[in-house]
Amino acid sequence: MRHEFEVREEIALDATPEEVWEAIATGPGIDSWFMGRNEVEPGVGNTVRHSLMGHTTNATVTAWEPGKRFTYQSEQNPDGTFMAFDYLIEGRERGSTVLRLVHSGFLGDDWEAQYDALKKGDGMYMRKLAAYLKHFPGRTSTFALLVPGPQVPGHEQVWTAFKSALGVAGEITPGTPVRLTVPGLPPADGVVESTEYPSIPSVCTGDALYTFMHGYRDTVVVEQHGFTEGADVEATEQAWKSWLAQAFA
Repeated sequence: MRHEFEVREEIALDATPEEVWEAIATGPGIDSWFMGRNEVEPGVGNTVRHSLMGHTTNATVTAWEPGKRFTYQSEQNPDGTFMAFDYLIEGRERGSTVLRLVHSGFLGDDWEAQYDALKKGDGMYMRKLAAYLKHFPGRTSTFALLVPGPQVPGHEQVWTAFKSALGVAGEITPGTPVRLTVPGLPPADGVVESTEYPSIPSVCTGDALYTFMHGYRDTVVVEQHGFTEGADVEATEQAWKSWLAQAFA
């Protein structure tokens, strides 16, 4: 049985409508803050492709107004489930922007857990978008990783591991300075951009945007968007896999 859903988010961004458009309506822009690999064919009726962990989904652009509105809807599955994303861009004074998102559609049998994950995830990704536009304006990521780990039921255990990786002994709040120390990766100084205790901190360093998640079905996940050329992506991914295995052994 399918279940209708809708999630609404709104965020003020320190970026122009043109900068926001590039971030939400182009493949390289989306890759710089969202999960997976994304391709956007401009114009109504064209295709948006999203690839993650070997699986690709296609969507159709239903509204295309550069600098104002970008809407697309995924293909309908055999059970009638689908998702639609509607982004509305509103320019404000001094080159700032308000971005509104309506995420809607129909979910399947596991709809309650999925809906809970979407409510948390949509807000998280909007805040990641804000961090990207703040720290890496005019740049796009050279690689993006999403590394899933084990399912861990205890929030406090997960939060403690996140704090350890970030070198934080006290409370994690926006603006908290961190020093990322993960075996196999170069140490990096950064700052916490957003937190949702006890599930998600996002961190920016000089050359990367990181997000640590404890989300859908208690799965621990690390995301990294890198902004430097020549990075050893395979070694970086392996370092995160090893950290996840060791931290939650």
